[in-house]
Amino acid sequence: MVDGFADSGRAVGTPEKGMSAGAQAVAAVVVVGGLALALWALGGILDQGTGKSGPATCEAAHDAKAPKSVTGAQLCTALNRPDLPALLGTPDEYAETANGNVSTMTSADGGKTSTPEADVDLKTYSLRLSLSDDDVPVADMAAFLGATAQRRTVLGHPAVLYSDRTIALSFNLGGGGKASSGPGGIARSLLVARDEKDGGGFYEVSLWRQDFATPDDAALFRVAEKVLPTVPGWREG
Repeated sequence: MVDGFADSGRAVGTPEKGMSAGAQAVAAVVVVGGLALALWALGGILDQGTGKSGPATCEAAHDAKAPKSVTGAQLCTALNRPDLPALLGTPDEYAETANGNVSTMTSADGGKTSTPEADVDLKTYSLRLSLSDDDVPVADMAAFLGATAQRRTVLGHPAVLYSDRTIALSFNLGGGGKASSGPGGIARSLLVARDEKDGGGFYEVSLWRQDFATPDDAALFRVAEKVLPTVPGWREG
């Protein structure tokens, strides 16, 4: 969420009178960016009525553009693990969408930064896993995030826990595709240093709910502790 995090959560809204099921949809996205991922999430909503069933497998259509040693596909594979629903406390659910890609940001001086990331959506929760391999340590990020950020340790690595706000984008599919926005829920995120000495670079695991309720921090830590050691390049603390 730190690097222009544009995440999508999905929940089907109540159809208006006279409109077919799926005529309204709501996508939760983090404030910065998000249109492309919101539309991708919207496509996932429409797929729910096509008879598709069973856990989603990872897609990685954009990995060919990734200059990183760790790809979005690898992050997706790590995040979309069979026991993910149990780790979230929702054992009867399954991954409805799973995607790995690369997010590219352009700075004021024209420089470009590419960040591999993965998104997995379940009925109750949405998650994102990303990797930043720059020189910024987690300790500096904690200072940047302000007084509400909480310093933690995950698997022997310095970490920081913080909150971000989502917004709700409502798409009226029966009214020409018009969109409106309103308050969303809270996303909880963990920044975890790539090594125990916090020498620069970090993983980010983020969690938010489709119903906009506050996510369970214990579930976030369970996911991070299971997923991060399976990411290529993870350094044991």
